[in-house]
Amino acid sequence: MTLTPAPEPVVPRPGPEVRPTAIGPRSPESPHGPDAGPGPGPDAGPGPGPDAGRGPLLPRAVCEAALTALLLFLIVTAVRWLVGPDPGAAAARPAVLGAVVGTLLALFMMSPPGRCSGGHLNPAVSLALWRLGVFPGREVVPYAVAQLTGSLFGVWCAGLVWGPVTARPPVRHASVRADPAWGDAAVLAAEAGVLAGSTLMLAVLLASPGGRRVLPYAVGLTTALVIRVLGPLSGGSANPARQFGPALLAGDTGRLWVYVLGPALGAVLGAWLAGRTGLRRPAR
Repeated sequence: MTLTPAPEPVVPRPGPEVRPTAIGPRSPESPHGPDAGPGPGPDAGPGPGPDAGRGPLLPRAVCEAALTALLLFLIVTAVRWLVGPDPGAAAARPAVLGAVVGTLLALFMMSPPGRCSGGHLNPAVSLALWRLGVFPGREVVPYAVAQLTGSLFGVWCAGLVWGPVTARPPVRHASVRADPAWGDAAVLAAEAGVLAGSTLMLAVLLASPGGRRVLPYAVGLTTALVIRVLGPLSGGSANPARQFGPALLAGDTGRLWVYVLGPALGAVLGAWLAGRTGLRRPAR
């Protein structure tokens, strides 16, 4: 075949400059999408999942443990001051506590440690994100261990700071308790239902950049509503780490299995429902 010159010079058309791509092994696709950068930027969506799985596991697990410990320390602190001698304030306590916990979750998720680890702060959330296909399955157990350890440490530190009052009723290390009329099955269903709904919400919000940006606020608002509505009924934990440390130190372990199993079942159920509606990515 003979190569002949072009009949006239080719003039490049104006347009965006095309830069060569970097040469090297391609990194795994980020949950942000194929065009996402190697790390979080000013427009990255903070919250559960998007930034997790980047970098070494140990620093991210340490961030999860530290944030969970701080969260539980502040929850015990809030309960210690909310449960006071004024019985007239009892009706407002779930709303106030819900607002405090929801605000703390949103702030922690947007903080630098939260961006580093993904800001799960909940073993059931880590499980849900794995089943949704946005978090490595091999890291679910390390994250859960870090979160449960942080829960125990945070409650223990609160006891050191505030003294024996945190161990005595009605504070009891902020351990949640269901209404006596609620049996194990009812509490289990409530805990599972909350996580199933939360998992579907995560699937929807993680599907778009706009959703990822509002994710911390959505999680905070949902948590506040759950505590306000279900707190006086089922306990409104919806987080195994929320009940793990308080229940162990308060010796209130009779229903601990319900508060651990319920959210885990709900996470799996929610991810299954997301898969049925086409929202779930393949688990990895």
